[in-house]
Amino acid sequence: MQTTLSHAPVAAPECPAIPHEYTTLSAAEVSDALDKLGLPGSALGIAPIGTEPRMLGRAFTVRYAPVDLEPGTVGDYIDDVPAGSVVVLDNAGRVDCTVWGGILTEVASRTGITGTVINGACRDGAAAGQFGYPIFSRGRFMRTGKDRVQVAEVNGVVSLGDVRVRPGDILLGDGDGVVVIPRERETEVLQIALRTRAAEEKIIASFRDGKSLTDARNEHNYHTLQRIQK
Repeated sequence: MQTTLSHAPVAAPECPAIPHEYTTLSAAEVSDALDKLGLPGSALGIAPIGTEPRMLGRAFTVRYAPVDLEPGTVGDYIDDVPAGSVVVLDNAGRVDCTVWGGILTEVASRTGITGTVINGACRDGAAAGQFGYPIFSRGRFMRTGKDRVQVAEVNGVVSLGDVRVRPGDILLGDGDGVVVIPRERETEVLQIALRTRAAEEKIIASFRDGKSLTDARNEHNYHTLQRIQK
């Protein structure tokens, strides 16, 4: 029997507001905290398109699959994405066709979506700079995904390579890339990231006061900051 995905609003999970302190953290600082907790949240190979944008929001997830006998939709989900979300597109890492382009960039930027992360490719990269909209992907390629891939699931579990993303997880991106913070652990990750930053600031202060970097690091336990806690 032939089945196709019909377009219907899909509710995003109810999640609290993202703690304000996350706006002060870098991807590197969050990555260190994830390492400390033994959480795989650093998305390898996902890089910013264009300038080095800043992105923070909760995941609205979309999974793609190769076209069925009857091709389905590619981008109609965009009308259902709540403002403040990050669109996470899982196209299985394919870079031979795109699942995001200039029209989606303008719509997203005008409706309050905070960024897009793609396990795959995008096109019309200049639009990201034109609208000041953060896009992170595995690369750029001009060929459309229409009639090559279609939306298979909205607001399900997706992947960015070896990192799982669930609806409502926090995504933070900057010039170093993208990290994913599981929503159940976001308070713990935040506390460790802030604690690690404070320790590194003390190391720099000690160095500026005349201590060697070796002594400053030893004084503030630098070599244990990212080590998995037991």
